[in-house]
Amino acid sequence: MRRLAMGWATVMGVLLMTSSLTAQETSLTVRLRSQKGVSNADLKTERTVVEEVERLWSAKETAVIVCDLWDAHHCLNAVRRLEEFAPRMNEVLKEARKRGATIIHSPSDCMAAYEDHAARKRAVAAPAAKVKPKDVEHWCSRIPSEEKAVYPIDQSDGGEDDDPAEHAEWAAKLKAMGRNPGMPWKTQSKLVEIDADRDFISDRGDEVWNVLESRDIKNVILVGVHLNMCVLGRPFGLRQMVRNGKHVALMRDMTDCMYNPKRWPQVDHFTGNDLVVSHVERFVCPTITSDQILGGNAFRSKYDKRNEVSPTIKPQDARTAWRPMTVAKRWQQLNLTEAEGYQGPFWIRCVVRLPSDWLQWRRLQLKLEVDHETSVWLNGHEASSKVEAGSGNTVTYQFPAEAVVPDDFHLLVMRLKGPGGHLTLPEPPTLVSGSRKLELKGQWQLRLGDDKSWSNIPLPAKFGGSTDMLFEPTP
Repeated sequence: MRRLAMGWATVMGVLLMTSSLTAQETSLTVRLRSQKGVSNADLKTERTVVEEVERLWSAKETAVIVCDLWDAHHCLNAVRRLEEFAPRMNEVLKEARKRGATIIHSPSDCMAAYEDHAARKRAVAAPAAKVKPKDVEHWCSRIPSEEKAVYPIDQSDGGEDDDPAEHAEWAAKLKAMGRNPGMPWKTQSKLVEIDADRDFISDRGDEVWNVLESRDIKNVILVGVHLNMCVLGRPFGLRQMVRNGKHVALMRDMTDCMYNPKRWPQVDHFTGNDLVVSHVERFVCPTITSDQILGGNAFRSKYDKRNEVSPTIKPQDARTAWRPMTVAKRWQQLNLTEAEGYQGPFWIRCVVRLPSDWLQWRRLQLKLEVDHETSVWLNGHEASSKVEAGSGNTVTYQFPAEAVVPDDFHLLVMRLKGPGGHLTLPEPPTLVSGSRKLELKGQWQLRLGDDKSWSNIPLPAKFGGSTDMLFEPTP
């Protein structure tokens, strides 16, 4: 009996150890960091408070989405930074996969290279979700929680931070390789492995959603590049996952931004990256770090030369950079101190998403009540204008059909100049398509000066625009 009792004790001990080991190996302990603003009504100030909570996520109910980790990029410094952290990302994926998590590789615009890949076929074959969220196939530039946020950086130049000579040499090298220097990516980086037996490959929002729903995924971790563009906005990105009810986390040390330190707020690249991470933590979703899965320390780039001194964030100045502004009933209500004594033109811009069911026959007009010199552009295309008969100072601007892209984002830019620098805008501009109207009353961006290049940006509006100057028709 004693020997039997000892045998049972041994068996029970093994079972307990196995149970404990299984729980450890099939879960992810994540420390979710977020931020919130706390107001002091007496002092009329607000401070940011960082919060961190620990959660145990079932690996089986968790997916890691690898966003746009391309094999090449038009920015050489972006390539350098990616190739530095990609090997650690590969270790993160291997460990998450080992514990039972789903891995989805999403190198946008590269699906042709994976047409016969088992992981691509697996994504295509995933059963259709019972419920498909609205606009899950489209880019998402803002969610409700971001509506009152001021976007922390200017990325409208595309964010390249290369040395000009190095950039020219890199572009020539890409061209010699038979690649388009502007869009050189063809596959995912070879530094990150794709498991043909278990992983999925897709850059489509509806396909990724089908994979998540068919595998009962409740938690989603995003890694990859670039945070301020694709990681946030892609159809499989942070905003879409948050909007559609998943528990979402950004792995903040396994990402990077497209930010040029020569642009506002004129801080170094990694501080610019941290500013976007802070925006995510406060207005989008919490973040985690790779050491929570791998152990050791979080990743830090060798290119990050910052010390512990807090960087100086330069205030936005409309004479040197675009700054947020609100179109009021009368322009002079803005009380722009930098405009005192100013005699030149005012430039304003915003981004507008126009769904196909809102546009009628791709015809789009802008109506504006104004009594001074005005020019208007949409995605770099200048509009023709005419004064409406019997309408006072209302001018109608007609955009060419090639400027209008249904279900996409448009950059709307206006140059306004009144006599002696005096300027009024009695009513907010209004977009019109057939019987549909969209009043652009709210936050725009403003700049003083005169440069024709400001009529456009060097990349699509969904990449270069920011959340704080976005307008969309209400459903």
